[in-house]
Amino acid sequence: MTETTPLGRILAEIHWRPEGLADRLNGFARRHGLTARVHRKTPYKWQAGHRPRPPWPTLICALLSEQLQRIITPCDLGWRDDGTELVPATAGLELPWTGAGSLQACRVVTDAGAMCRRMFLTVLGSSMTSPALEWLIAHPAGDVSHRAGHPLPMEVVDYLDTMTDSLRRMDDQLGGPQTVELVRTHLGAVLELLDTRRYTDQVGKRLHACAGELMRLAGWLTFDAGQHAAAQRYWTAAAYAAHAAGDRALGANIQGFRSCQAKDIGQIREAVALAETARAGYRGQAPQVSAILDLRVAEANANAGDTNRTRSAIDAAFERLDEAPASSGNPPWSYWITPAHADAQAGYCYMRLADWSRARHHLGRSGRQHREQSAREGALRDLLYATTYVRQERPDLTRACRLGEQAVATLSGQVDSPRCVRHLATLLDNLRPYRRTPVVRQFHATAGELLTSAGAAAL
Repeated sequence: MTETTPLGRILAEIHWRPEGLADRLNGFARRHGLTARVHRKTPYKWQAGHRPRPPWPTLICALLSEQLQRIITPCDLGWRDDGTELVPATAGLELPWTGAGSLQACRVVTDAGAMCRRMFLTVLGSSMTSPALEWLIAHPAGDVSHRAGHPLPMEVVDYLDTMTDSLRRMDDQLGGPQTVELVRTHLGAVLELLDTRRYTDQVGKRLHACAGELMRLAGWLTFDAGQHAAAQRYWTAAAYAAHAAGDRALGANIQGFRSCQAKDIGQIREAVALAETARAGYRGQAPQVSAILDLRVAEANANAGDTNRTRSAIDAAFERLDEAPASSGNPPWSYWITPAHADAQAGYCYMRLADWSRARHHLGRSGRQHREQSAREGALRDLLYATTYVRQERPDLTRACRLGEQAVATLSGQVDSPRCVRHLATLLDNLRPYRRTPVVRQFHATAGELLTSAGAAAL
């Protein structure tokens, strides 16, 4: 009996077949930037007692540790340990909510040397929400000035913020590993200034805010690539930086992104808690910030199946967007929350509630403006819009495939977004009952090329 081996017993515990383990391993390897792949039948040999070749022992243990939320080592499976340490994504980030804590958090997540023999595991359940609750109740960080080094004028921070804004716009149109590398490089320059220059409390707060926004952006890019543990690390450190800056809007926005991740990986209760924590933590007057937080609440509750709270939050978001800007203005990073983007997010919410007509109404209204603002989000909108035509009572396959082809063109020729590719795979699953229809067959052939090149078959 294969259940007598350690691996066999664990697979039986979590109800995974060897083929399922292989599929998940291939996706897991891709998330960590590895090109190695395993045949779907190979885990039968491991289950029977054969020892896998590197890097599979470490990857298997990391995958099983994330699933079970307890550390599984190669020794636990009867294999030799290769020295790679498996640790939760929050490792090294249990720090004081002070300026010094912010600097240490930044160093921890950017120290490549400390990570070379470590593999970080996505945290789930209450471990996802505890940093957000700490952020919510933390005392102000106090003075963050630095009294050593050459002086740093405020004008330099203005230049840094301009570069950060350019990286945000680049992400809208390109996404992908090239953008995240630029973000990391820029973040490194900001951290060096924080460490080595002399600056006032006012300049220091601006620098911490810049670092926080760059880590928020790095977290978003790694999340979009399916690297959930890396995203959690960036966002946890970003919250420390935002708190040191005294920037509640930025901190709340970061918790909102963490809610978005939680719903994507099936942590629905945590998604609701994070979204509500984000909204509770912001008491400012910027309508765009409030609209963003309302929509995060709507998305989380839509995934939880709570229709009333979803509709209430959507209505609140649109009311906010109708308000005049606050006297202090909306923060630069909130530029993306236009009425068109709000419609796209509302459409997603109604899709999760299986209200296809309302979903199509909002997604249709988001239209060209949304696509022009962000190529990646435009592709996602087209995929969601296509799904409404497939799932309605009388499917309109021609419109669905036309929208799908539009998304494929964007994802093939411009935007690197594994998250959108996964939505494309979902659309193809919805079209499967109609695969003999000529228009669907043709679209499947077109989309299949993208899925194959992206390695989406194992997602």
